[in-house]
Amino acid sequence: MTTISDNLQQVNERLARACALAGRDARTVALLAVSKTFGPDAVQQALAAGQRAFGENYIQEGVEKILALRASRPGAAIEWHCIGPIQSNKTRLVAAHFDWVQSVDRIKIAQRLSEQRPAGMAPLQVCLQVNVDGGPTKSGVAPAELPALAEAVALLPQLRLRGLMCIPEPAASFEAQRVVFLQARTLFDALNARGFGLDTLSMGMSDDLEAAVAAGSTMVRVGRAVFGSRTALPEPSNRSSV
Repeated sequence: MTTISDNLQQVNERLARACALAGRDARTVALLAVSKTFGPDAVQQALAAGQRAFGENYIQEGVEKILALRASRPGAAIEWHCIGPIQSNKTRLVAAHFDWVQSVDRIKIAQRLSEQRPAGMAPLQVCLQVNVDGGPTKSGVAPAELPALAEAVALLPQLRLRGLMCIPEPAASFEAQRVVFLQARTLFDALNARGFGLDTLSMGMSDDLEAAVAAGSTMVRVGRAVFGSRTALPEPSNRSSV
């Protein structure tokens, strides 16, 4: 029976192979372990195996987990990323407890996050979620509206704009996956050409991380391949097969 430690090793080996095939240094791609629907014990096991960055889609569940880990592992260097949709009534929780938000797709949410970030905390690290392939039911700013949103978010005092995140529709082949990810890479490069200084391109999940790495991803978000299959989804979200 495989363990979370075994799964992490296998995922890191996949990342290393993908980087080698792409001619990249494996240290340029970070692994975000997506722990949604799994309890603090699962995070503890991943921590024991050396994983330090975790992603949560469901805000209330994520905050409860953050608080539980802070109580059981005081002082542990854990980095928490909010990667799910954010409603206006949840921005205060996100601002107070998470280190990163990867799912900002409108200025109203960004403004609330900046205003509600507690004094004394480091700026919230932010990625803009872009609907790169135009899926009609998915969250994300349209590519044409991305530059204006980036300009506005970059001015907010309690946020630091770090990059882009995307969740494209599943594609049947490596090449089809890579083509969509390259669209996100093009948007990322275009913003940097305008002087934004972005360093994070968050794309790739359990089923398509190799194509994402080939297209230039700097962070892959992997849940199922690390923690196993999920048995329950407590609330609606973006595509869940991370």
